[in-house]
Parts: sequence; C-alpha cells; structure tokens
Amino acid sequence: MLHLDSLISQSISDACNELFGFRPDEKQISIQSTRSEFQGERTVVVFPFTRLAKKSPEETGDAIGKYLVEHQEVVTDYGVVKGFLNLSISDKYWATALSSAVLEKNCFGLQPLGSKPQVMVEYSSPNTNKPLHLGHLRNIFLGYSVSNILKAAGHDVVKVQIINDRGIHICKSMIAWQLYGGGETPTSTGEKGDKFVGRFYVAFDKQYKIEISELLASGYDQKTAEADAPILLAARELLHKWEAGDSDVRELWSTMNGWVYDGFKFTYTEMGVDFDKLYYESDTYLIGKDQIEKGIESGAFIRREDGSVWIDLTDVGLDEKLLLRKDGTAVYMTQDIGTAILRFEEYPNLDRQVYTVGNEQEYHFKVLFEILAKLGLSQASRCHHLSYGMVELPEGKMKSREGTVVDADDIMAEMKTTAEQLARDAGKLENIPEEDRESLFKDVGYGALKYFLLKVDPKKSMLFDPAASVDFIGNTGPYIQFNYVRARSVLRNAGIDDVASLSPISPVHFDDTERSLLMSALSLPGIIEEAAKSYDPSLVANLCYDITKSYSSWYQNHPILNEEDDQVRTARLALCALSSSAVQIGMSLLGVSMPERM
Repeated sequence: MLHLDSLISQSISDACNELFGFRPDEKQISIQSTRSEFQGERTVVVFPFTRLAKKSPEETGDAIGKYLVEHQEVVTDYGVVKGFLNLSISDKYWATALSSAVLEKNCFGLQPLGSKPQVMVEYSSPNTNKPLHLGHLRNIFLGYSVSNILKAAGHDVVKVQIINDRGIHICKSMIAWQLYGGGETPTSTGEKGDKFVGRFYVAFDKQYKIEISELLASGYDQKTAEADAPILLAARELLHKWEAGDSDVRELWSTMNGWVYDGFKFTYTEMGVDFDKLYYESDTYLIGKDQIEKGIESGAFIRREDGSVWIDLTDVGLDEKLLLRKDGTAVYMTQDIGTAILRFEEYPNLDRQVYTVGNEQEYHFKVLFEILAKLGLSQASRCHHLSYGMVELPEGKMKSREGTVVDADDIMAEMKTTAEQLARDAGKLENIPEEDRESLFKDVGYGALKYFLLKVDPKKSMLFDPAASVDFIGNTGPYIQFNYVRARSVLRNAGIDDVASLSPISPVHFDDTERSLLMSALSLPGIIEEAAKSYDPSLVANLCYDITKSYSSWYQNHPILNEEDDQVRTARLALCALSSSAVQIGMSLLGVSMPERM
C-alpha cells in the first residue's frame, strides 16, 4: 500500500504542477482508504489544493482525476464526492502486488534489522515481594509486543527489566517471614517461590493494620499511628541495616529474592517472553547516588540544611522533587537516574529508552526525563514513557497488600483450562494427537489472553473478561486462530508446499470483497510502521481482526479448490496464502502462537 500511495502521490504532484502551475507540499497530499459506500479503493482529499488551483473542490478533483486516468496506469476510473477524489485501482496492480507479497512469505512487512536506530524497551520490572499479577500481564505483553513491532520496523531492540529488589516493600516481607515464617521455605511448603514470599507481604499488612488500630485506641492520631507501628519500624530498621551492609540482613534478603526469581522464571517461560538483560535496583541505586553527588557539584541539584537532596523543576512547570532522603537513603528516582545513565553508557549506540509503566507514574517520568536533560544527556528528549491504563476484573480493583490480586499463573492456568474445556465440549479434538493437545490448549488459552489485553489502545483502562476473551466469535484471539487454521488447511489440501510457487499472479478480475481483503492484508507493512512510531500494538491486533473478518466473508462466497478457471484458482490460493501469512506475522508480533490445526 505504501508503494501504491507513493505512486498516486507523485502523480498528484505532477497533475497539480501541469494543471494548476504548483506542486503541493508532501504534507498536503492525504491518501486514505475509500469508504465502503463509494466506488474505488483509494481516496484523495483535494481541499488543500483548491486555493492555489482557483477552482471549486469538485472541479479540482475532476481535473486531477482525469489526469491520473490518462497518465497513471494503476488508476482506471475516478469519482468526485464534494472535496474527495475516489480512485479505482487496476486489476493488474492488485495482481502484481499480490504476487510480490506472496514471494516475501514470512518476511512480508518486515524491515531489515538494524536499518533504524537502537531502542531499549523496559517492561515487567516487578518488585521482589509478591508474584506477578493481572496488571503485570498487560505490562509484560505490551512491552514484549512493542519490542517485536519495533524490531519488525527495522530497529535494533534491547529488551530489559529493572528488578526492584530493594527498599521498604522488600523489608516488609522479610520482617514478616522472620516473625511468622517459622523457618518455612518454598521447598518445605511446596509453594512457588514468588507466591510464598507474597504471602508474607500480605501478613505484614494485616499485622500493620492491627497495630495501627491499637495505637489509635491508645490515643495516637492517624498519621503518628501509621508512622510508629512497631512492625513498620522493624521493617525500616531492616532497610537501614541492609543499606549499611549488615551480613545477616543481606543473606536473608538474597535468599528470599532467590525464591522469588525462581518463581518469576517459571512464569516468564510460560508466557513466552524473555529479556536481553536484567538490571537490579540494588546495583543501580548506588550509581544514582553518585550521579546525584555530581549533580550537586554542577549546581543541578540542591542539598538542604537537613541533608536531603532536591531538584527544582518549577521552571519547566513541574515541582521540587526529592532525590535523596535526609538520612542519605535512596528513593525510586535515585535508581531510575542511575539505571538510565548506566544503560546509555553500556549501549553507546542507544537512541532512546522506552519505559512500559502504568499511567499512575506519568508525572514521575516527566520528572525523570527533565533530570536527565539537566544532567546533560542528549537522548533525554527521545526517551518515552509507554503509559498504559489499568486492567481490572469485573469484581473490581486489585490490591497486592490485601491479597486481592489475581496471580498471573492462576489466570493463565484458567485460560488454558477454559480453552481445553471448550475444545472438548465442541468435539474438536478428534483429529488432534494426544501429544499435541497440551500445546494447543496453551496456544488458544494464552493467545486469547494476550490478544484481549493488546487489542485495546494502551492508553485506555480496560476490564478483562476471561469468558469473553476465549470466545470463538467476535474480536478475539481464538476467532482469528480458527480462521487462520482454516486458511492453512486450504493450502495443505491444494498441495501447496511453497506459496512462492503461486507467483506470478495473472491479472484476473478482483471483485469488491477480494479487493477489500487484499487492501487489508497489504496494509500490514504500513500498520507495523505506524504501530512502531506510536508504540501501539492494538493497531496490529485490530488489523489481524480486520483481515480475518474479510477473509471469512470472502471464503464463504468464493470457491477456491473447486474453482475451474486455473488463473482464478491460483489467484485465490495466493490471496488465501497472503491473508494467512499477514495474520500469522501480525499475531506473532503480539506474542500469540498460531496453531496449524485446532
């Protein structure tokens, strides 16, 4: 589609030059898909040309339309509706475009790796005091998919996470284990490591609330009671000992974090996601503290009388931000500064960093990027916060400290079980070997989950409905997978081992349904490019759905294997191949596996 639009754009420029004596600016030429109620496939907005053409929109469109039909062989007809010029594209063009796309096979829409600047994408970045939950799932699938899309668009991509392995939240789980653990371990209880540690984080919060109530009853005000609860004071003491390098505290910290890492590793493997490098807050916060000291010397930061360090950002519409507490301990911003600078040092060709973090942290990242700029990092203006809305269940908002979250493991297991039950109820397993069924249930169940979370614009909050996500009707992963399997079955039954053998395609007549399907499939390269620029996988997800809808409609009314005309049969097989290939590539960018049979 990009090549077609480039041809049309150049011809419009030539038309305006010859007919009206001017060449429009590239930004003035707007080409889009023609609405279904009008004839044609591409529509040109002619309003920007009317002033210099000194004609009405209708007269301007008519003159340009005639010129294109006479001088550009891909345009066979036109129609003008007010200020919109609708163009009909030749069957020869569609046959050539189909042939070219089929020849690309699994590389269709993908740009050469490294043809664009290096980008680092951070996602997941959990705390080591609890298991991954539903909110993490959106974060992880979003970051992983954006990484895939950037890579498909030609960027060299580095996938990372910063593991928040230190701080008061970690010490809360540690003190609760010391008080109530009784020497238990994940091995002794049979629990997954991250869930085991998360249980003590919840135990801390329960005891903390009890102690606050007791202090309030004894005459404390709310703020003092919250600050002076004994279990919180004990956790703060652990944090001070940790930062002082206390060997016993460090050993417990290392042991409990190790339990969590084992749990995370299992979950990431199930999800089908990975990372190129892991960063740990326990390392990078020290680098951040060093950078803050340098910032004090340069005048970028201010040390107050109580010893705390701040930055004043009121000159850019923000406020004053704490960087180091008065006791010298670090805050989240400390490690973020250190991590960002370390990454740019380790990857000298790195163009920018993309942070996949929920929208409640938007202000934090505005501050971070301003700080990096004041520290002299030229890349600061190119760093991007991939902000996304919260995901909730029908039951309402989840809270980790109260133990009301839905664990990622549990919801993935539920999706797999649901997919299995649906398959068995529908009698869909007769032709599936027993040894292949487990992977099929995961492909469908996990695919449903990933697709449902990614089909929504990242900026929007969403409600996750497990039952709706695994439905085989509508805008769902299973619906797309089912139609993909049907298309692959057609190619197998036709004996097509190499779809490239279908090229070249003779210029047969393509009806409106076929042209609609072709345009959807051929738009994949442009959509990948757009999704990479906007960090929005929902564009790819919904294109996969559009292609699938068009394919399903076309498939119902266009015989393929029984078509008697060889040229038409070949063209339809090629269209079937292109559609399935485009969907497979698009879904793979979302991290969704496409089964060959189901």
